[in-house]
Amino acid sequence: MHPKALLDACAELVRLTLTFEHPADAVVSRYFRDHRALGPRERATLAETAYAVLRRKPLFEQLARSGSGPRERRLAILGFAGQLDEQARRADPRAQRGPRDFLKSALTPQEKDWLDACDGVREDELLEPQRHNLPQWLAQPLKAQLGDEFWALAASLQEQAPLDLRVNALQAKREDMRKELAQAGIQAAPTPYSPWGLRVQGKPALNKLDAFARGALEVQDEGSQLLALLLDAKRGEMVVDFCAGAGGKTLAIGAQMRNTGRLYAFDVSGHRLDALKPRLARSGLSNVHPAALAHERDERVKRLAGKIDRVLVDAPCSGLGTLRRNPDLKWRQGPQAVQELTAKQTAILESAARLVKSGGRLVYATCSMLPEENEAIAEAFGAAHPDFAPLAAGELLAQLKVEQAAGLCSGGDDGMRYLRLWPHRHQTDGFFAAVWQKK
Repeated sequence: MHPKALLDACAELVRLTLTFEHPADAVVSRYFRDHRALGPRERATLAETAYAVLRRKPLFEQLARSGSGPRERRLAILGFAGQLDEQARRADPRAQRGPRDFLKSALTPQEKDWLDACDGVREDELLEPQRHNLPQWLAQPLKAQLGDEFWALAASLQEQAPLDLRVNALQAKREDMRKELAQAGIQAAPTPYSPWGLRVQGKPALNKLDAFARGALEVQDEGSQLLALLLDAKRGEMVVDFCAGAGGKTLAIGAQMRNTGRLYAFDVSGHRLDALKPRLARSGLSNVHPAALAHERDERVKRLAGKIDRVLVDAPCSGLGTLRRNPDLKWRQGPQAVQELTAKQTAILESAARLVKSGGRLVYATCSMLPEENEAIAEAFGAAHPDFAPLAAGELLAQLKVEQAAGLCSGGDDGMRYLRLWPHRHQTDGFFAAVWQKK
């Protein structure tokens, strides 16, 4: 595609994503369905340009004021340049700028001068909102938690997330899969914490791999893998993944159970559970039983009350721990949405807890970084349920031979109470988990 046509397409996609009427990934997918002639490189440039704008929206909007022409075109130029810079930094962390020749060939002389001026703006000349590129309602609680470390988090949230894979332990060993990927020209390294994980360089077309087709590999962030590991489901047990969604953790738990026992995958969205079916077929698991619930107090929950060995509640949440993958979330949500979610999280945890039998384990988890969705929910539940004894997540992970387990946790007298993963510290999505054992 000619550079000018590609930039025009980027500007159109930026305009569509910035309406915030739908999630950005859905907007991008729809755009590609409507423009099937686009090649893989063009699709990558379009998507990464739109996501670069979403990540740095306050900064780019400030810089765009000094330019001319349609707003979405100015933002697309900055996003295009931004994703070139990020590609250059991934290749060489010392790099400051990516090559501009292709982009500049699509620009007018006035736009070239403007882009050069934007490139010359120093970070110390910017106001805080243009440096952290977060809405104030989100920046404030993150600063309160992290102090000066907030700036490292803010920088990490403006980068792309790594691509993590989970090796299906029923079918393969991690080292064997690493070698198989290497033979396909894909470089991967073991994840530092999860015993099942591989971190891949770049963005290879995984769905074309035989290992993916036969279910030996699944895309799953290392933090998500650790949540499944923390449940520590055993052979022959009765287990519930209460908010299973598309089933990434369900599949990890089923493999952990060595395809024995009975694993219920519950969710109120039948559509999301439908996405589990092809993944389940590839996985080789036969112990998983998906079921759509009408609500958290569904009759199925009542029938299983007090009978389940282990329950994972990966609760619906703001998803703000996934901002590297879903940067539009910070602009599509607000404090009111979070407040509504906390009420839902409380109700879901209450219902799921009824399933746990005496001596059983309950895990509450989110992919949020906000304390009101995490520690506040866990502490309120613990205060209201003295029959559930808290367990230290750090100690459980250490028993499972997870390296540096203490560094993954926070809270409690010894800092080991909760699993607390941060993108800038652990190179995972932002995750939280609390664990209890029913007395």
